[in-house]
Amino acid sequence: MGATPFALVCPSTRGLSLAITRHLLRTTDLPVFATHRSRDAQDVRDNILSPLKNVNPDRLRLLHLDLTSEKTMASAAEELSKTYPNDAKPYLHTAFFCGGVLHPERRPTDLDREVVEQTFQINVISHLLLMKHFSRFLSPPASNGDKGRAGKPDLAKWVHVSARVGSISDNRLGGWFSYRASKAALNQAIHTFDLYLQQKKIPAICIGTHPGTVKTELSKEFWGGVPENKLFEPEYAAEKLVNVVQGLDEKSRGRIWDWAGKEVPP
Repeated sequence: MGATPFALVCPSTRGLSLAITRHLLRTTDLPVFATHRSRDAQDVRDNILSPLKNVNPDRLRLLHLDLTSEKTMASAAEELSKTYPNDAKPYLHTAFFCGGVLHPERRPTDLDREVVEQTFQINVISHLLLMKHFSRFLSPPASNGDKGRAGKPDLAKWVHVSARVGSISDNRLGGWFSYRASKAALNQAIHTFDLYLQQKKIPAICIGTHPGTVKTELSKEFWGGVPENKLFEPEYAAEKLVNVVQGLDEKSRGRIWDWAGKEVPP
């Protein structure tokens, strides 16, 4: 059996991640594995597919996964591996890791230990553990993979949704202590994982993306201060991010790119 590419979105049920999941289902022919933490998988499936009238629903594969539980990450990866027959060669073609929370501390006295720990758990630790459990699905070196025009395996795109505020050189306003620190840490993890991919000669790049200010619950408190033309609907942001990611090549690896295709400085 030939190599079988697939996409992964984690998580996939709200805001930008939901829009990315739908966009991949609508614009590609890839099977899309989408993670959720709900107990009602059918409700999750119905919600994702409801506006997608011309999409084969069998392409959507749900995986139960909680970003605060490594056990569920390991179980989800194992479930994914069992989806295909033993002679299949499934490989990760495109992955978006979208987990993020925001608690905007404006001064040091706003910092709360439990909140800071939660921020780093979702914004950094979960991303590291997803690398641990799902990188096994990247096409190995010297694999025949899915042949591109040059006769080489297509370059897999491993994408973490980050933020411009993770840039140290771009930080001129301060504030948002734990969010900035966690996104800076995530950006370092992205670069480090990409170096690992290079060293192991795995045909994949790891990059981060900055989606801009998206009209989701994460940013709701700040909509009023954003110019109307810079406050993006999730569907628009998803389309922009996917288009940017699809256009990236090996020269783009290990860095952070915004919704307009411009590099976010370290």
